[in-house]
Amino acid sequence: MLFNSYQFLLFFPVVVLLYFALPKKVKNYMLLVASYIFYMGWNPWYAFLLLSCTVVTFGASLIIEKKKFNPKLIVAFSVIIILGMLFYFKYLNFSANFFNNVMSKLKLSARINIHDILLPVGISFFSFQSIGYLIDVYRGDIKAEHNFFKYALFVSFFPQLVAGPIERSKNLLAQLDKTYSFDFDRAKDGLFTMLWGYVLKMVIADRAAIFVDKVYASWSSYTGGQLAVATFFFAIQIYCDFAGYSLIAMGAAKVLGINLMKNFDSPYLSSSVKEFWRRWHISLSTWFRDYLYIPLGGGYTNVWRKRFNILIVMLVSGIWHGAGFSFIAWGLLHGLYQIFDDIVKPIRKYIPKFFQILLTFFAVYFAWIFFRANSFRESLFIIKKIFTDFNILSIFGDTSKLYGLDLPNIHLLLLSLLLLLAVDFSSYKERFIKNWILTHEWYLQVLTFVMGVIFVAIFGIYGNAYDASSFIYFQF
Repeated sequence: MLFNSYQFLLFFPVVVLLYFALPKKVKNYMLLVASYIFYMGWNPWYAFLLLSCTVVTFGASLIIEKKKFNPKLIVAFSVIIILGMLFYFKYLNFSANFFNNVMSKLKLSARINIHDILLPVGISFFSFQSIGYLIDVYRGDIKAEHNFFKYALFVSFFPQLVAGPIERSKNLLAQLDKTYSFDFDRAKDGLFTMLWGYVLKMVIADRAAIFVDKVYASWSSYTGGQLAVATFFFAIQIYCDFAGYSLIAMGAAKVLGINLMKNFDSPYLSSSVKEFWRRWHISLSTWFRDYLYIPLGGGYTNVWRKRFNILIVMLVSGIWHGAGFSFIAWGLLHGLYQIFDDIVKPIRKYIPKFFQILLTFFAVYFAWIFFRANSFRESLFIIKKIFTDFNILSIFGDTSKLYGLDLPNIHLLLLSLLLLLAVDFSSYKERFIKNWILTHEWYLQVLTFVMGVIFVAIFGIYGNAYDASSFIYFQF
């Protein structure tokens, strides 16, 4: 069930009404059932995978708490099971293809059969959330949860189930202990948050996607200049798409009384790639920091080991995002960026902040080519075209034929980017426009909200028969 579908627009109000109407004792049970219904909207069989992940980590945490067996072995065995499921659905065919290609080059007959495996939505997210909980129990940061249904809700809570934020046990589990009565101000805050998420997704990201998809689908017939512009719009698309999902998730949870962690914080205004990762997909970057980077030694080692740790973390981040050498290249490139940031840190203070932000954006922008291209080989060809066939005049022309968007839609997209920049800049300066709106008279709040809804309804992008467009990070 997509956030931008008619099904969700019916599902969410019903869940909210039931949650606040039902007795306290059954609120979480209702949310658990609703979360599984939400997830089964894609494929009912996915529920068994979600349940298996929940049962394994719940049982392992109780065994760890009793200390009757070696806790390290229990954690290792459980993590292997969870990552094994993730490997089967996400990386098996990639590994089989790689093995078969190597065997072919070596002229050996050994082969691994390729299977038609459908990637379950959100598996990377709820797998990492479950593993994080298990490690927290092992470290003694939290006590093992003894209520299976409460823990199952922690793993499957529908707003953040399929694309995060990847929540921490300390934050979300603790909130599930409480029951919430309806709070009008909190609901307003949540609905305004959701509304801005819908603007990002349906007005900006889905409009940019038309441009990007058309160019990248037949990249060889476009000039380097046109590919450069398409890559710029992909940088905007992936940000607005993923940040839009996160905001809708945060807003929906807020209406129910639950605070999810912030996942994006004006990332394209970062003055270094290291800062970019403190502002981009925060729940994942902090997950890698806490459960991989610090255990590897973090920054409390010699400078070369620290840089090696950064490369390992970013390599794993690339692999987490997708099964392909282009994702590996994307991750390693970000690792090299951060090492370079560290090397030039003494001279960065002499560079004006504006140029630091600009250089950081172009570094991230360049790496997005590997992320968007269909293969590593294709990304290299696209990069070559951008640098050898950059004809700025070729960017202009019949936009509907070139990019799938007519001129009015191009203008609307550019105006929307100005709005995005204004909102991000105000957030960067900690002057939050939403908070400013919520401090004004009620009729101005209502007028702003209604105008926002109308804006999304009129200018949002819809598929054939008003089908909802999927979110990019569902594939990860």
